[in-house]
Amino acid sequence: MSGNDMHIQEEDDPSEMLDADEAAEEITADPDHPMDSDPEEEDMQEISLENDSIAHFDLHKDSLFCIAAHPLDPSIIATGAGDDTAYIFSSATPSQLLPTSYESNPEPGRKSLEPIAELKGHSDSVNAIAFTLPHGDFLCTAGLDGRLRAYTIPPPSRLPQQQCKFLAEVQEVEEINWLAPCPNPDYPNTIALGASDGSVWVYTVEGSDPASALQVQQAYYLHTAPCTAGAWSPDGKLLATVSEEGSLYVWDPFEEAAAAGIRSQSSGQAIVGLTSDDQRFAVEGGLYSVAISPTAAFVAVGGAEGNIRVIGLPRLSSGASTIGNATKSPKAGGTKNKAGAAKQTGAPESSTGQAGQILASLQAQTDGIETLAFSKPPLTLLAAGSVDGSIALFDIAHRFAVRRLIREAHDEYAVVKVEFVSPSSSTGSNTNTSGSGGWLLTSCGMDGVVRRWDTRGGTAASGQGLVKEWRGHRGEGEGGGVMGFVQSEHEGRGRIVTAGDDGVSLIFDAGET
Repeated sequence: MSGNDMHIQEEDDPSEMLDADEAAEEITADPDHPMDSDPEEEDMQEISLENDSIAHFDLHKDSLFCIAAHPLDPSIIATGAGDDTAYIFSSATPSQLLPTSYESNPEPGRKSLEPIAELKGHSDSVNAIAFTLPHGDFLCTAGLDGRLRAYTIPPPSRLPQQQCKFLAEVQEVEEINWLAPCPNPDYPNTIALGASDGSVWVYTVEGSDPASALQVQQAYYLHTAPCTAGAWSPDGKLLATVSEEGSLYVWDPFEEAAAAGIRSQSSGQAIVGLTSDDQRFAVEGGLYSVAISPTAAFVAVGGAEGNIRVIGLPRLSSGASTIGNATKSPKAGGTKNKAGAAKQTGAPESSTGQAGQILASLQAQTDGIETLAFSKPPLTLLAAGSVDGSIALFDIAHRFAVRRLIREAHDEYAVVKVEFVSPSSSTGSNTNTSGSGGWLLTSCGMDGVVRRWDTRGGTAASGQGLVKEWRGHRGEGEGGGVMGFVQSEHEGRGRIVTAGDDGVSLIFDAGET
């Protein structure tokens, strides 16, 4: 029997043929029944991207970790990223459409803003960046390589014609976690940093002598685990830092407190010190955020499981500050002279009052407190952003009662930063602007969204007080959360500039001011 005959016989096999009844059966299509899909198609998800930005900068090749704005011209932006590089660019130029890096076909698309300077020299991620105060004479970058690098920055009116120049570099630690510029006008171009070994350093940048441009003013070693955050008092006289092991220390870098008769509590270094040894203060899991109130009357620290502690600070007399202005010096020796002058002239001693006392223990949220911010007077609010996606508003004037809890401020994604809008740069597109405008709170999160909230009213506020939101970063698990932002006023309009985990900085128009 031939092969063809075998093939024909198998086709005629009755066991493989439909009978007449089966052949006549009609199968009705169900319009609601899903069609079978290719497994490869199931793995492909369409990303719906909405972009509200007016411009963008996307020359970084990795996630942006930090952002800073020039204190005299906030349109001058500096960013640092996981590509070991920092950039300076101007956010003043508007453009349209999506960043080209978001498109499979980059044409048509708007061009990225051009850089003013590309700053290389780090061998690991640049995760902290700051312009010095009060005039932005220098830009400092800090990285996971432990290096602190300083650059001379020309006045904004001379950029980009005059170039930014590398000034100096120091490396005292393995990794630097944060930078904070000092706002004390008596000590210009001073900056603090916290390191992975728990140490805290205060430097002054001196541009006249490149050989010793980064001068150590103070170094503190009381933290025994990575120093996670730091904040200056608004007058720049005190520095508060926290650590993963749950300690808080408040330092007196310029001996302003000593000049006012306030003595140190911890081995002659910190004027306030609390650790987990005090069970009233202890936060299991560590502390990760810190902020000092506008009056410098107390400091708030945030940590694991939504825990917040509020600690009293000593009141420094205005007399010591006035005397200090007559003998100001950016050098460590000058602080000693200042202290001596204050004592010799009989400056009134400040009251320790409730210094070091726990004024409140708060827990309105369920996960770590990543960010804290105080409102400007006359408002009396403390805002806390949590890893659980919520924002809590506490009323300082009413014993830190919960004014509002926005449970899904950024859905289930971590809130990275909260910051009250400065009264001089508040937007007026949504409400009457006859007041100061300081009631507006801006937040960003790992959902890739920037939101603005009206903090007036209580828990019954319409829409939880949401005023507006800006989208453009991928977010929502797509590697595009917002790692930080700066907000300011530009040509009569509010401006928000972001640092994205997707490697893009977006510029949003926040409305008329």
